[in-house]
Amino acid sequence: MNSFYKIFLFVLLLLPTAIVSQEKFTLSGTITDQSSNETLIGANIIVPSLQTGTTSNEYGFYSITLDKGEYEFQISYLGFKSIVQTINLDKDQTLNFKLVEDSQSLDEIVIVEDVEKLNIRKPQMSLNSLTINTIKQIPVVLGEVDLIKSITLLPGVTTAGESASGFNVRGGAADQNLILLDEATIFNSSHLFGLFSVFNPDAIKDIKLYKGGIPAKYGGRVSSVLDIYQKEGNSNQFGMNGGIGLVSSRLLAEGPLKKEEGSFLFGGRSSYAHLFLPLFDIDNIAFFYDLNTKLSYRLNDRNNIYLSGYFGRDVFNISDSFENTYGNSVINFRWNHLFSDKLFSNLSLIYSDYDYDLKLNFVEFDWTSGIRNFNIKYDLKHYISNNFKLQYGLNSIYYKFNPGDIKPTTKTSGINPFKLIDKYAFENAVYADAEHQVTDKLALSYGLRFSSFLRLGQDELNMYENDNPLIFNPELKIYQKADPVGTKNFKRSDVIESFSNLEPRVALAYQLNDQSSIKASYNKMSQYLHLLSNTSSPTPLDVWTPSGKYVKPQILHQFALGYFKTINDNTYNLEIETFYKTIKNRIDYIDGADLIANNAIEQVILNGRARAYGLEVLFRKNEGDFQGWIAYTLSKSEQQTKGRTPEETGINNGLWYNTPYDKTHDVSVTASYKLTDKWSFSSNFLFQTGLPATFPNGQYEYNGISIPTYEARNSSRIPTYHRLDVSAKYIPKPNSTKKWKTEWVFSIYNAYNRNNASSISFREDRTTGVNESFKQSLFGVIPSISYNFKF
Repeated sequence: MNSFYKIFLFVLLLLPTAIVSQEKFTLSGTITDQSSNETLIGANIIVPSLQTGTTSNEYGFYSITLDKGEYEFQISYLGFKSIVQTINLDKDQTLNFKLVEDSQSLDEIVIVEDVEKLNIRKPQMSLNSLTINTIKQIPVVLGEVDLIKSITLLPGVTTAGESASGFNVRGGAADQNLILLDEATIFNSSHLFGLFSVFNPDAIKDIKLYKGGIPAKYGGRVSSVLDIYQKEGNSNQFGMNGGIGLVSSRLLAEGPLKKEEGSFLFGGRSSYAHLFLPLFDIDNIAFFYDLNTKLSYRLNDRNNIYLSGYFGRDVFNISDSFENTYGNSVINFRWNHLFSDKLFSNLSLIYSDYDYDLKLNFVEFDWTSGIRNFNIKYDLKHYISNNFKLQYGLNSIYYKFNPGDIKPTTKTSGINPFKLIDKYAFENAVYADAEHQVTDKLALSYGLRFSSFLRLGQDELNMYENDNPLIFNPELKIYQKADPVGTKNFKRSDVIESFSNLEPRVALAYQLNDQSSIKASYNKMSQYLHLLSNTSSPTPLDVWTPSGKYVKPQILHQFALGYFKTINDNTYNLEIETFYKTIKNRIDYIDGADLIANNAIEQVILNGRARAYGLEVLFRKNEGDFQGWIAYTLSKSEQQTKGRTPEETGINNGLWYNTPYDKTHDVSVTASYKLTDKWSFSSNFLFQTGLPATFPNGQYEYNGISIPTYEARNSSRIPTYHRLDVSAKYIPKPNSTKKWKTEWVFSIYNAYNRNNASSISFREDRTTGVNESFKQSLFGVIPSISYNFKF
């Protein structure tokens, strides 16, 4: 370990001992919603006289330590009435707060005064949060509320196009995002190849997207962390809510297992547009369904347990010749334990699975693949003092990768069973992360994560001469597969290859005045899993593979600098950030790489590097009948794969080229307006630079066959993308005291019917013989209507 890390650990471990006080006492407890007893994440506990405070954690727990004395505390949370209470802090006390909603109207956005100074002072940057109520205001395709589509309206976040799976953050690939649902990994976040997301908005409580300044408790991906928590369920009374739309419906039920001590939540969604296809003599089927569940129980004042799960499935059937199903399954058991009023712990046991099944009836075979993991993690948060908090823990994940299993569906198919070699791995990490308020103006966050990855034994592993699975043909100037010189068998307990990395995280915030601050951060992160996909957007057929003998882990270094300001008593917010990041060992594919059913993927890939940099601006209006934000991103995302020797050309002749998800300009405008208690309106406008593409630039004939030649990789672009979406919400009886509450939502996606190109293809005109380009578009204008209810 070099001297930098020794000093870093020394400071991290010894700083708490330097923080002393003669007589301090701690106020701690839980903050909940009075009506449902649902814990509130990120509620503010402020001491205005001291300009200090804290926030509740992922389970609603808070702890604040102050000198002995009498203080006025302000407890606030967006959408709830604030509590102001004077407390004589002459001993350690436990005090739970129950906040009351400002309105009982269904999904109505309520604006309350919120103390933003704490956020300005915190060193956390590159973090975006959206409330479920805000997400439900955003117009989307076919009227289906969509979490993923909503976060793409934020700066630094894009997709590879309409109906594209996943999302891209700060020029990173979709597989570089860690997506967590109640701490369980979601490997595919999309339904119907990206048309909808897998997250039921009715079941979601909290959403945070970390683009940079990522805390040390997170690891395993190098672009972002999307951390999502489900609701716990109403432990006071039974209730239901849901919605009926043109293509899908949803229903959620929640209620007490034991009043104020235990609760349950069950939610389901399903699309049903396929039921009407036979009316139009269409044999195709395409639908999805998913289930969310959660059980919560308070054993006593110091112990809570949770059991949560998610199961989702997509089904495709094309004229009985093509059948396809895929989806995620996760289950998580968690135990919260409070060791003291200053030490909170959470133990999680998690199972996560993603599987893919493809049946091609016309050739009579069945293809299955997937990834499965078992995860144990233990996190502790130590509220050492009001100015110093320490979070630390460990995490171990066991992986099983099924790259593909081909089986004949009939005895006469002529297809021989073929099984790609299963792969196994073990990923471990320990971390410590500190929040340190150094002075009234300077706050630091610093942490260190140590990660290790063991590629475990498998049945067969190809061996190559000089350990080189890919050779370069200098005459043809192309890469070719090397023939294995043999194979080697391993026991499951064997370690084929091991990696380890130290991942420091540092962030600071310096408060210029009561309304503004500057922040800076640095992250080093490692990613040991790779998604094998050479398309601009991942597909369900893509498979995950671990790092190993021939595939190295991706390593990120990211720097960010930002200016943050509140205007007119937090009516407006302005955030300006710039970032620069580099990634080494980014997988790149040789020309003509075959990824499907490839048992030797090392023969078609090279290790390259990537970089991205840009400027992000977010201007937001938080209060009043008219609210919204303007987001702008100016960025560049590039990749380079040089030759391994001076004779090799590498990819794209070793030159930097645009990644498939590079977008120079990205503008989004989101607005909502409350006209009356009954009517409210919202809209969003998007303008984006077209995605990079590689077009043919000529052709030649060889043995009577016309063969195209291509320009440099990703040197052209498809046309610019833009569209306008609008919606209106109507609440028939907004002031009704009845339990049954309803609303209607009318929306128009792509209001001016822009034919945005999803891709550009080329073909030969059969009449003239002239080559021509052809633009493919997915969606024109799409009106929709949905009916939501709650009781």
